[in-house]
Order: sequence, then structure tokens, then C-alpha cells
Amino acid sequence: MRTVGVEEELLLVDPETGEPRAMSAAVLARAEREDSGQDVFEKELHEQMVEFATHPQSSMERLLAEIARCRKEAAGHAEEIGCTVAALATSPLPVSPAVGMNERYRWMEEQYGIATREQLVLGCHVHVSVESDEEGVAVLDRLRPWLSVLTALSANSPFWQGKDSGYASYRSRVWQRWPSAGPTELFGSPERYHRRVADMVATGVILDEGMIYFDARLSQRYPTVEVRVSDVALHAETAGLVATLTRALVETAAREWREGREPLDPGVSLLRLAAWQAARSGLTGELLHPETMRRMPAEAVVRALLDHTADALADHGDLDRAREGCERLLRDGNGAMIQRALLDRTDSLRDVVTECVRHTQA
Repeated sequence: MRTVGVEEELLLVDPETGEPRAMSAAVLARAEREDSGQDVFEKELHEQMVEFATHPQSSMERLLAEIARCRKEAAGHAEEIGCTVAALATSPLPVSPAVGMNERYRWMEEQYGIATREQLVLGCHVHVSVESDEEGVAVLDRLRPWLSVLTALSANSPFWQGKDSGYASYRSRVWQRWPSAGPTELFGSPERYHRRVADMVATGVILDEGMIYFDARLSQRYPTVEVRVSDVALHAETAGLVATLTRALVETAAREWREGREPLDPGVSLLRLAAWQAARSGLTGELLHPETMRRMPAEAVVRALLDHTADALADHGDLDRAREGCERLLRDGNGAMIQRALLDRTDSLRDVVTECVRHTQA
């Protein structure tokens, strides 16, 4: 069974005011002192955020438990130094992001200017194991049309600098400012994939392979496909659902490849439109159906994703869990819908943040 690992980025906020706090160095220093050899926490681009990475898991129950544990540990480290964590993909309150002091981040700030300084966005990256680069590239080619549905499910960033952005996932729109971000063309082989990456690095526009910000890519460090389209989810259960569906998409794509089925190729231009539509609407409007690239109600597109991956989900013992998770999001709302409902109820973005702190650790 394919293993899955999750990387989540969490926002550091003041527990009373909800304002972002540039305290990642202190949080990481405390985590290092308290570390029991697990080494799960990492520094990120801005000082108002911290990242953790789970260990690879084949059981979704164990993965969900580890996500919840890491969130709780991150909150514990933060609270010891006077802040806390919120699983928000953008800050609802106005913020002046503080870029980290290391050489890499300073190069990015000089190279990309305001795009770096404003890039305080928080995502969830899912790693799924593959047997080889050949299988991995075959999977990348066949995942492409379905990734926008993951964005819609996980959408958790409706607010930007104190205002409603009009988007369910504004994080994904901000992320597109990086020159290497977004959907890719078909690669066809590992050789073509690696040649494209090498050519991009050779331009000097990006620093190195670590800045290959494709929607889905081969991991540099692990034998995995890394899917990078999701907002950090407000609830750990939603992160677990995204990981479950991502593994099923990878397995389904690998089976299609082994059966000799050619990938769908709507083209990068239509994939960009699908990603934009998912960011705009989330689960409240229409999405582009991955097989037709025509607008359909979000509920119908989510059910199409479940149908597409049903065999893989069933073989992993995840079908009922995935169906229940999708039904819950469609019924109760994803993070973007919950944030907007909180604002309607409280008329205070500060209250939205402080309530979301509670949701993060629920």
C-alpha cells in the first residue's frame, strides 16, 4: 500500500488579538529543545509561520492522528512563548510579513520583490510514494485535471489584508505569483521531466530545483509525488481527507498508466481556468469538470472525483471515509465557508481568528 506524508504550514498569531506574530525562530528553538528525535518542525519563508511534516503512513487513521498530534505540539510550543497557531491559509487581519533572515530567503526577496514580501500564504503538501521516476511522471501526467477539485475542497483563505478577497482560496492566487508555479504540460517520460526542470534552473530566474513550484512534482528528497495545490485546512479531518483523495488519485493514475490508458490533455490554458474557478468558488458555486472542462455544480464535480477514484479508495479501505468526509464538507462547509459564517455572526475578523485557533486544535 502506498504511504502518505503531509506537510502543513500554520500561522502564528496572538491568542488575544488574532494578529500574526513573527515568532517562528523562538517557536522552533523551543521545539528543538523539547524534540524527542522526531524533528518534525521546520522554518518557512516568513517569521509568522511554522511548518511540520508527518512521517510516511500507510494507515489513514495513523496519519490523521499524527496530523492532530503535530498541531497540538505546535500549539504547545507556541503558547510557551506567548503566541499560538491557527490553520488559516491567509491572515484575515492586516499583516506586514517578515521575511526570514537566511541567505535563500534574502535572495528570493531581492529577486522577486513585493511578490516575496506578500507571500504569507499557508498550504498543505501531500507526498504519496511511487515506485520509480517513470511511474511518478506517468502519475503527474494523469493527475493534472483533478487537482483543482482538491483546491476547492480545502479552500480556507477568503480574507486578505482585512478584507474579503472574493475568493474561497485566495492563497492559491497569491501562490501563482511565483514564476514556476502552476499546472504543467504533459511530460511523457522522466527524461523530459528532468530536462525541463534543468532548463528552468539554467535560466537563472529561479534559484534551484527547490523552487520548482509545479502543482504536482517529483520530490527532491523522497521517492514520492508531491501534490501542492491545497490550502492548509482548518480541521485536521479535512487534511486527512485531502491526503486520502490524493493517494487514491495517485493510485488511479498509476493503474491507468499500467493499463496503457493515455492521459487526458485539456492543455495548460484550461487547467489554469479550472484552478482559477476552484479558487474563486470553492464548494459554493460551480467548478470545471475535469473530464469535460465545462462548468458543473461543485457537488457534482466532487462526486465525479469520488467515482474516478472509487476502486483505489475501496482497495485501500478508504471509500466510506472519503465519501463521509466529502459529504461533511458539502453539508457543513470547508474552511472558507466557516470563516465567512463566523464573520457574519461576530462582525469581527479578530473573533474569526481566535475562533479558528480553537478549530485548529479541535
